[in-house]
Amino acid sequence: MKKKTKFALTGLAAGIALAAMSSTAQAQEQWTMTTTWPDNLALIEIDRHWVELANTLTGDELTINFRAGGTLMPGTEVFDATQTGAIQAAGDWPGYWAGLSPAFSPLATTTSLFNGVDYLNWIQQWGGFELYQEVYGDYNMVYLPYGITNNEAGFMGRTPIESLADLKGKRIRLSGRDQGRVLEKLGGSQVTLAGGEIYQALERGVIDAGEFSTPGVNYDAGFAEVVEYWSMPGWHQSASVFGVMINQDAWDALSKETQEKLKIAADATLAWSLAWSERGATEGTINFQEAGVEINQLTDEELARIQEATNEVIERGACEDPMHAKVYHSMVSYMEHYANWRDITVPFNMSRPIDNLPSLEVLESCMNQ
Repeated sequence: MKKKTKFALTGLAAGIALAAMSSTAQAQEQWTMTTTWPDNLALIEIDRHWVELANTLTGDELTINFRAGGTLMPGTEVFDATQTGAIQAAGDWPGYWAGLSPAFSPLATTTSLFNGVDYLNWIQQWGGFELYQEVYGDYNMVYLPYGITNNEAGFMGRTPIESLADLKGKRIRLSGRDQGRVLEKLGGSQVTLAGGEIYQALERGVIDAGEFSTPGVNYDAGFAEVVEYWSMPGWHQSASVFGVMINQDAWDALSKETQEKLKIAADATLAWSLAWSERGATEGTINFQEAGVEINQLTDEELARIQEATNEVIERGACEDPMHAKVYHSMVSYMEHYANWRDITVPFNMSRPIDNLPSLEVLESCMNQ
C-alpha cells in the first residue's frame, strides 16, 4: 500500500512538473510585430488596440511584442518580412500591395462603392473574410481584418476644388490603383507619396491637393496648418480596411484555442475601430472648420458621374485579373443581395443604396476567363 502511494505521489509530481514545463513553453511563445504606421499617425492606435486585446486574451500562451512602423524596417518592407517569417506579424493597409496583385486594392478600399458598414457586413457574413485568406494565402500568410474607417476626408489643399471641372490638370496625392484610374478619367493626375510626405508636399506646393485618411487622422497630422480648402465627400475611398498579416508557419504553430482568441480580438477591434474613427472624424471636422478651412461639396450629379467612371474602372480592372474580378463580384453580389432589406428600411437603413453598380455579368465573365 505504501509502495502504491509512493508511486502515485511520484506520478502526480511528474504530472505537475510536465504541466509546468508545458505552461512555461507556452509562455515562451513570442511574436515580433510591427506596422506600416509610424508613431505620429493616429492609425497606429488600431494596431495597438488589437495587440493589447490579443495579449490580454491569450495570457501565457502568446506574447506579441509590438514596434511602431519604421523602428524595425521601412513600412514598405513589412510584407516581405512577414511572408518570409523574419517577423511573425505586421499591421497593414492591403492597398499597399496592389502592385503584387490588384486583388489587394478592393480588400483595402473601394472608390464610390462600400461604406464602413458594408465592409463590416461583407467581412463577417457575406464571404469577405474567406477572400482575404485566399489572397494573402498565396503569399504564405493568414490575414485578420481588424480595422474599418468610413469614407475618407476628400481632397485638401491651397487651391479650391469646387466641382469636378476643377480637377482638370490638378496634381493630387492619391492612394490606390483604381482610385488613380478614376481620377485620370476625371481629368486629374495621381501623385504617389508616403503618408509622412504629404504635409511637406502641400506646404511646398509640390501637389495641388492631397488625401490621406479621415478628418481626425488628417488633423492630427497637421494638415490644417497647410491647407485652406477641402473638397467633399471622400469618394476616392468610400471606406477602408486595416488588419494584421500573420506568417503562416507562426499561425500554424499556435493552438486552435489561441488562434480563436486572436480572431475574437480582431472582431472586437473591428467594431471598436469604426466607432473610434467616426468620433475622431467628427472632432477633426470641427477642428478644420474652426481653423478656417473652407469645405466645398460636390453635387449629386457630379457624384453620379464619378459612379459611372468607377464602374468602368472596376470592370476594366476585373478583366485584367481573375482574382480582382472575384473580389469585386463578391462585393457587388453583396450589394444587390442586401438591397432586398436595406432599401425598404429607409431612412433607418444601414449601408449605402446605389442604383448604378458595376455589371455582375461582366465581373463573372472576367472572373472565369
